[in-house]
Amino acid sequence: MRIIAGRFRGRTLVSFQASHIRPTTDRVKGSIFNILQGEIEDARVLDLFAGTGNLTCESISRGASHVDSVELNRKSINIIKENLKLLDIEDEVNVYQDDVLKYLKRYEGAPYDLIIADPPFTEKLADATLSALSLSAAVGPNTTIVTESSSHEKVAESYPNLEKTNERDYGDKRVTFWRRPS
Repeated sequence: MRIIAGRFRGRTLVSFQASHIRPTTDRVKGSIFNILQGEIEDARVLDLFAGTGNLTCESISRGASHVDSVELNRKSINIIKENLKLLDIEDEVNVYQDDVLKYLKRYEGAPYDLIIADPPFTEKLADATLSALSLSAAVGPNTTIVTESSSHEKVAESYPNLEKTNERDYGDKRVTFWRRPS
């Protein structure tokens, strides 16, 4: 697992093998960030189901001003913190050990510019996460949401306050982009 672009390009991140961890491949990660091109610089990013912090670190490397990472698993939290220390970016990232759906329901801060959600495929949480995002203060009129899910998982075409703007399949993984309707 490595950073593929930006100020930390080529740096290898710490990872571990676990059934709930399925790091985003370089191909998929590159595609996501190429589509987001102009939206990442100086963005406030929310990384949900952060896993090892792969997308958190890539976001900072590509110019995000700050990332909040939410992950429930304690072992994953430790890996995220190790990766932040490795890149010396602890001051640019807040890490929260929390249930994503509860975090979104409680959130009362300013909307994020970008939200990335990569829930475990085995738990089929993409639909529940999108439903929670559609009602969360974390999402504003200019927020872009990127979800990764199994291409076999059913998610709605739209949610209250969210509409699909782009969708790509990469093998068994589906990447979908969402925004609030104009």
